[in-house]
Amino acid sequence: MNIFKIPRTEIVDRIRSDLECFVGTKMKLRANIGRCKIVEREGVLEETHPNLFVVRVEEKKNRSRRVSYSYADVLTKTVELTHPQSGEKILPWLH
Repeated sequence: MNIFKIPRTEIVDRIRSDLECFVGTKMKLRANIGRCKIVEREGVLEETHPNLFVVRVEEKKNRSRRVSYSYADVLTKTVELTHPQSGEKILPWLH
């Protein structure tokens, strides 16, 4: 599939609908937070909303934190989502 020929709004809608299938699933996040800083975390996809999704990540000392990202972050590859064990991309059609 050539994603460059599809309007961006349709791609974002498809990312949202595909991620809805993974609610409750553990995944690995790799986020570029700027200035050459990359953050890698593991967490569970908790919720999807019209413009963003929420992941509960485990922090040190048995603490958890909720982080949210937009679907555009996934589209622009600022955030990459993979399966924690296999390392396979969650949305392989996008890459």
